[in-house]
Amino acid sequence: MRKLLLQLDTSPHASVFDRVVAHDAGADAVMSYGGVTPEAVQDLVHGCIFTRGPKDLKNTAIFIGGTDMAAGEALLAAVEKTFFGPMRVSVMLDSNGSNTTAVAAVVKLERAAGGVNGKRAVITGGTGPVGVRAAGLLAARGSGVVMTSRRLEYAQAVARTTQDRFGGSIGAVHMAGAAAASETLEGAHILLNAGGAGVCMVPKAAWAGRGSLQAAADVNAVPPLGIEGVEVTDNGDAREGAAVFGALGVGGLKMKIHKRCIGRLFERNDLVLDAEAIDGVAKEFGG
Repeated sequence: MRKLLLQLDTSPHASVFDRVVAHDAGADAVMSYGGVTPEAVQDLVHGCIFTRGPKDLKNTAIFIGGTDMAAGEALLAAVEKTFFGPMRVSVMLDSNGSNTTAVAAVVKLERAAGGVNGKRAVITGGTGPVGVRAAGLLAARGSGVVMTSRRLEYAQAVARTTQDRFGGSIGAVHMAGAAAASETLEGAHILLNAGGAGVCMVPKAAWAGRGSLQAAADVNAVPPLGIEGVEVTDNGDAREGAAVFGALGVGGLKMKIHKRCIGRLFERNDLVLDAEAIDGVAKEFGG
């Protein structure tokens, strides 16, 4: 029986990237829809679950993407509401690649630092979707996590919500710009830049030679890079006393995780792969 993936994208046009990866990961056909809203979900999902018997539903799965993670989360909630009894299929949420990127970055940092439990982790640009999920995953591993933002009250609210979901300790600090990075990084063991593309968040002088810093990763691939002095191709390279990862170094593992998760969707019909479950898949195959 053919493996069919229903691609629900919240953006006007369904992501070609996600479609290509799905085929490379083993989907025989990808049925792509763009501009999907929660109101449109029921009919699309019913088309999946009512065309095959329960024992064959593992051969159908759903991938939720798009550029807006909040919109993707709304689609996931709507999809799950349509399921009942054995009439369900496995589903994965990875809007804008945020879940798989965050998982990959955290796995890289954890290995490079020899574990993150009890260590201070700073996430610059931490209120975006990658930063939020990375903060939660690090906190769940025992890190004391600090998100930075130019909007402190908003960051504090995001930190509370993220901590409620993942547990652990997550706080927020105001960092108006790169000039404040040195003070923010005081005592940090882990640094992740999840800020916007083409914005330098951390000057080299703020992190280079800092005795406490063990590992740093930057998921920004657009010059100027988010952490000055980290190259986009770095993949555990030793720079200024720390193991560092650039966007391509993180991206290689992100792609492996993404493909493995797509494959997992077709092993059973009741998986829900959000950040925590995707993290579990990454741990299983060890990167």
